[in-house]
Amino acid sequence: MALTVLEPEGLYPDTSVEDAVLKGGARILRGNAKSSMSELPDAMLAEADAIMTLRCPVRAEDIARAPKLKLVVRMGVGYDRVDREACAARGITVCNTPDYGTMEVAEFAVLLAMSLRRGLTLYHDTQRGSSPAPWAVLRHPVVRRQEVQTFGLLGCGRIGTAAGLRAKALGYRVVFHDPFQPNGWERALGFERVRTLDELLAQSDVLSIHAPLTRATRGLVGERELRLLPKNAVVVNTARGPILDLDALAKLLKEGHIAGAGLDVIPVEPPVEPLPELLRAYRAREDWVLGRVIITPHIAFHSPEAWEDIRRLSVETVRDVLLEGKRSNVIPPESE
Repeated sequence: MALTVLEPEGLYPDTSVEDAVLKGGARILRGNAKSSMSELPDAMLAEADAIMTLRCPVRAEDIARAPKLKLVVRMGVGYDRVDREACAARGITVCNTPDYGTMEVAEFAVLLAMSLRRGLTLYHDTQRGSSPAPWAVLRHPVVRRQEVQTFGLLGCGRIGTAAGLRAKALGYRVVFHDPFQPNGWERALGFERVRTLDELLAQSDVLSIHAPLTRATRGLVGERELRLLPKNAVVVNTARGPILDLDALAKLLKEGHIAGAGLDVIPVEPPVEPLPELLRAYRAREDWVLGRVIITPHIAFHSPEAWEDIRRLSVETVRDVLLEGKRSNVIPPESE
């Protein structure tokens, strides 16, 4: 009997891509959950040998409703939405899809930095409205030449590497900190490597965050760390919101230590009241954020091609692990 793969959100109009990959070894059962698997009936979860999910978290209570469950595939790079402890207790394998959206997120991170550093955002914001700024150069510390700056990568995996290569092509000196990459990684890329986060921060005119959200990285960049950045640095986060202390970032932007910030992620998504000060000020177009802050709604990954990739690569991971016994993209239970 074919195994059953639950896709709880019904993301795609049919199962043609999945069926072509699985070749009858498993069938796709499509739900219509908007945000939680609690919206699905018990009978649907009871059929699932695997779950393949994008936005819906996989919590302990969901796992308890799926007695046949053997595999969870997170349709994305981050796996913080999966209760891996509950999965490990049941012997359920957890995988991610680390090879989708690499180009899109890397390009978006560099785009955020460039838009700020070359004044695109500054002039866009200040030329709008009934009282535009003078038709002239605005002297502002956010604007810098790329070639005199260091682009610091916090994390140098697939996306961090792709971002660093693009930044290097634009003239930045590229430095990274990533204790999980093997010796010699820097030599293959032509980047410079530092041993500690503090060393990275001290020289990053642009700090670009490319780390997964784990127990070790939650709250990793707070006020102390931001103060280690050179004065008038720019901070970019296209990874996960809780890695960066948003209140500390707002404080240092107000003080003038940080010149600008580009954020595709924030700690709570979608945002709820009370809004973080930085988001509230951004939406209100307060003077202290004009031209200095860009906030987008976790869309750095988006392109039609990326949506096709995430669909195909996710189901290929299901095939590899569930049907062929491979270890493709497996996240070990002991991983942070």
